[in-house]
Amino acid sequence: MTAPAIAVRGLRKSFGGLKVVEGLDLTVAEGEICGFLGANGSGKTTTIRMLCGLLKPDGGEGHCLGCDIIAEPHAIRRQVGYMTQRFSLYEDLTVFENLDFVARVYEMPNRRAAVKAILERMELSNRRDQLAGQLSGGWKQRLALAACVLHQPKLLLLDEPTAGVDAKARREFWDLIHDMAVDGLTTLVSTHYMDEAERCKRIVYLARGRIVVQGGAAAVVANAGLAAFEGVGDDVDRVAVALRHTPGVEAAAVFGRALRVASLDREALRRAIGTRGGGLVWEEVEPRLDDVFIHMLTVQEKGG
Repeated sequence: MTAPAIAVRGLRKSFGGLKVVEGLDLTVAEGEICGFLGANGSGKTTTIRMLCGLLKPDGGEGHCLGCDIIAEPHAIRRQVGYMTQRFSLYEDLTVFENLDFVARVYEMPNRRAAVKAILERMELSNRRDQLAGQLSGGWKQRLALAACVLHQPKLLLLDEPTAGVDAKARREFWDLIHDMAVDGLTTLVSTHYMDEAERCKRIVYLARGRIVVQGGAAAVVANAGLAAFEGVGDDVDRVAVALRHTPGVEAAAVFGRALRVASLDREALRRAIGTRGGGLVWEEVEPRLDDVFIHMLTVQEKGG
């Protein structure tokens, strides 16, 4: 059986008196696409930086790509592609010059051939002479991904890589990730987009530096125990305001002429709909991953 790409136990990291990651255990199989979810400040970025050798853990142990995360951070960095939230390449260099620079950093043999190949794979060939600073958000994202995989890493660590990018570019980006997974590339990606989380084989939800929920998207939704109802009509905005302030209703979100409410307490939802549901036509529906995400955020805000 192949060893996991990531296997760490009891990871801890504090900054001053603030505990950011506390007792985190994480295993990611080789070739898996694993989604990292959680509120801002939940420890996702700090965990990613510890895994790729940029931050030294205060405690814990484990391996990343077979290397000890404490003793061999340099060996890990050579085998990892790390994409940060913000575009971090040189905006006054061309697409080709940025990739050629990265190839030099990794001392790649036949670097010109490697750059040419990645330009073609990422469909960047016709933009090779364009300044990086002149690219749109979606093309900057492609260039950043090309730089991450140019040295043929075994693991991709992506920290909210599609923030602020349009839906088409996000979909194309994820198509590239799945294409590379076929070749055995392991990916750990943090995201706030639920449609992206659903494209992951497994999702991991962090709260206060600990993993509180993990599994396939369908299993996470099924095990959350949430109930959800959807009402349709012309007065959804007014009804939503009323229901958000009704005991037992955890979330009330409007989607066009539909209003969706969710809670752990099915009977409380029924009572709320009966008293403040207005003239909407209601039916019980299957909860979705975004319902679970909002539920987890609500629990965290309440200190649960």
